[in-house]
Amino acid sequence: MKNAKTIYRGMLLLLVLSAGCWNADSINYRKENLVKKNQLQFEKSPYLLQHATNPVSWHPWGEAAFAKAREENKPVFLSIGYSTCHWCHVMAHESFEDPEVAALMNEAFINIKVDREERPDIDHIYMTVCQMMTGSGGWPLSIVMTAEKTPFFAATYIPKLTRFGRKGLVDLIPEIQRVWEHEPEDIEAISERVMNALRDRAVASPGDDVKPNTLTVAFEQLKQQYDADHGGFGDAPKFPSPHNLLFLSRFAQREPNTGSMEMLAKTLTAMRQGGLWDHVGHGFHRYSTDAYWLLPHFEKMLYDQAMLALAYLDGYQLTRNPEFGRTARELFSYVLRELNAPTGGFYSAEDADSEGEEGKFYLWSEKELQRVLGDTDAEWLSRVLNSVPEGNYLDQATGELTGMNILHLKKNWAELAEKEGVFDSELQERWSDIREKLFAARKERVHPHLDDKILTDWNGLMIAALARGALVLDEPAYAEAAKAAADFILRNMRSGDGLLHRYRDGDAAIPANLDDYAFFIYGLLNLYEVTFDTVYLETALELNDYLHQHFWDDVAGGYYFSVENPDLITRQKMIYDGAVPSGNSVQTLNLLRLARFTGQSELEAFSVNLIRTFSTEVNAVPAAHTFLMSALTFATGPTYEIVVSGKTDADDTKAMFAALREHYLPNSVVLFRPAENPTALSKIAAFTENQTMLDNAATAYVCQHGQCQLPTTSIEKMLVLLGISKPDEETAEE
Repeated sequence: MKNAKTIYRGMLLLLVLSAGCWNADSINYRKENLVKKNQLQFEKSPYLLQHATNPVSWHPWGEAAFAKAREENKPVFLSIGYSTCHWCHVMAHESFEDPEVAALMNEAFINIKVDREERPDIDHIYMTVCQMMTGSGGWPLSIVMTAEKTPFFAATYIPKLTRFGRKGLVDLIPEIQRVWEHEPEDIEAISERVMNALRDRAVASPGDDVKPNTLTVAFEQLKQQYDADHGGFGDAPKFPSPHNLLFLSRFAQREPNTGSMEMLAKTLTAMRQGGLWDHVGHGFHRYSTDAYWLLPHFEKMLYDQAMLALAYLDGYQLTRNPEFGRTARELFSYVLRELNAPTGGFYSAEDADSEGEEGKFYLWSEKELQRVLGDTDAEWLSRVLNSVPEGNYLDQATGELTGMNILHLKKNWAELAEKEGVFDSELQERWSDIREKLFAARKERVHPHLDDKILTDWNGLMIAALARGALVLDEPAYAEAAKAAADFILRNMRSGDGLLHRYRDGDAAIPANLDDYAFFIYGLLNLYEVTFDTVYLETALELNDYLHQHFWDDVAGGYYFSVENPDLITRQKMIYDGAVPSGNSVQTLNLLRLARFTGQSELEAFSVNLIRTFSTEVNAVPAAHTFLMSALTFATGPTYEIVVSGKTDADDTKAMFAALREHYLPNSVVLFRPAENPTALSKIAAFTENQTMLDNAATAYVCQHGQCQLPTTSIEKMLVLLGISKPDEETAEE
């Protein structure tokens, strides 16, 4: 193999020398020809465009590439990543931009690039393959497969050169080429085993209902994974896993003496204090590479901001810890400043790297802090946010200190104020002034790359978060931003009765997947509860009908991730919560809420069937499905439908809604029957038709499964009916 590699390199060098390629004109000519062979320059994806000038002859996913593979009898090298992925950049710089590796790849393969955020349907399939074949997964994802799309080799990041027992591309490619040419029966056998395993996973066997103690088992399993020292779950690397926190909030309300609230509060506090949180510009990085939240992987993803905002809002309502409310506000300020498209909608992510280095935009040396702040404030900062002359940021490759600092807290602001001998407000005010100086200085740096595509699913989550933020924090600007995003998608990303997945540079494309529908419906339902615009409720119902018609498995139940597509080798159904919750789990909660909003019991029946579809898998490890556990807390109740009938701008109507906002009510839906247009709601929710105002005053109807208590104009009585307050003598008499 070494001799063959040496001969090949020698031939390549001989060809280059004999062609006189060492002069500038011929180098440019060669580069132009390579670019012409690279088909990615015609794509919209920022990730694909990052590779459009590679010497690798990349193709986008499509029949043309597979036809070429059949015609030339070559395997396909499929590389899947995303534009803000640090290790994707590393592999690109090491290998895909390297003429030697590119020549090997172009000779051996037909090469296809896929943006996993643009085509999650493709990514899910081949990530499953990688996990089955190697026991792990991640990005960049590297798959070698036949022209019929059946894989026989899987890996994640592959270095250029072999090191530490890990084979590099320069050695690996000729070996794959040899097996392809001389041992096709081995490839056929591997491909067949992989396809059989994929088919087996795609067939769900519906079970019975989940076990009665499933919620408790889920909590106990989370408790076993809980890091009591640092918060969060598991060891390094540590992900925020906000769906776990959303479940803990609901479980803490349901079972208040289990320690679940303490687990929730400690985790929310630890994430906010650590380097996972951007203390200068706000927003959360993707995950922590250590167990104690200090050293993050620096990219910022829209879905993380959305899910973590929901977790902090729940934590704030449940505990009334002002720091949690402040975190949600600051997180939204980051999203609206950096990720909000001028036309509406939200961009996908910001990169981990700038100027070719991970985290460079976010790190500080002591000298720079002194230059920006002056000695006095720099000394204060080092004492409070823990910068040190030698730096606290370790190089991930060498483990050595770099002289750079990640700003972070080791105590909360109240504890720091006590230590500094000042009021909390005084300490916060000083930090605010210093933060603004740091922010202004940081703005002058080279900013990380922005992935400016707009995805329906991630926007659905952010719409849900902003709408909830508007409600909990009484901030109308958040509702306006959520409306603008929802309206943008409905205006620009519809295809017939359905949705499209991706928008960028004026182009909406790619049929929507399950997550697009489920997450967007989730956002629309939250948006209805803050705007009470029935258009959003009507649209949620329409999209739910479309989803059921095109994605539901009539035989085994559950929703497929994608519509039927001959371009894919299998059609998957998933319930496991990953970086984002499972679309089937979110849709379970959507169906339950829609049933309560409309009084349509058949929607609840679908949710029951959906849970049964995956009950065998869920009963085995409930803690791996915590968003479904949140839906299950809603399903098992007690659950309330709260209808307020009143005049839109009347003070008593506003007071009734304000009282509801003060309380954590995860197992309720709130509807508004405006006196000015009462029929708009009754057309959707027939059970509200006769729920009119009493004595010309705002009136609350508290119902359970369509059975309503006597209406009341008293806020106190409404809260008693909801089980929030205990009745005093006066309300008891009523």
